[in-house]
Amino acid sequence: MSALLVLGGARSGKSRHAQLWTEGTPGRLAYIATAQAFDAEMTDRIARHREDRGERWHTVEAPFDLSGAIGQAAVHHDAILVDCLTLWLSNCMLAERDIDAGTRALEQAIAACDVPIALVANEVGLSIVPDNALARRFRDEAGRLNQRIAAIADHVVFVAAGLPLPLK
Repeated sequence: MSALLVLGGARSGKSRHAQLWTEGTPGRLAYIATAQAFDAEMTDRIARHREDRGERWHTVEAPFDLSGAIGQAAVHHDAILVDCLTLWLSNCMLAERDIDAGTRALEQAIAACDVPIALVANEVGLSIVPDNALARRFRDEAGRLNQRIAAIADHVVFVAAGLPLPLK
């Protein structure tokens, strides 16, 4: 098994980098989507991403049970792409779920995954300090989540302007 964490800002090229890495594995590929389509813009964005991936990909929607989705996908697929951890975190926060317990389950699922897995996350800590408590909590939780997943990943890459910078 090999785990890759790809970090970067919005529109940095991180998802594309993770997709290309995952497509390097022959066979059936699982795309675990954590986004929820709450409006027309997000619905269109999800449709465009599905078209871009092609027929090798099977999409699994997992806005909350990410660890369960990884376990199931590993049984039926040859590689997995999770996009993205940051949306999963925001889903859990807004639903008032236990972030620490969810992250522990995610760490266990990644460690138990016996197929290559790429995980995408936004790096949100490089900007100004948010002006409200919820945004500050989100930034802090995202930073902690990224640190925990980076610690167990075999490879970590930061992407800026479409250029990957290996960190681990």
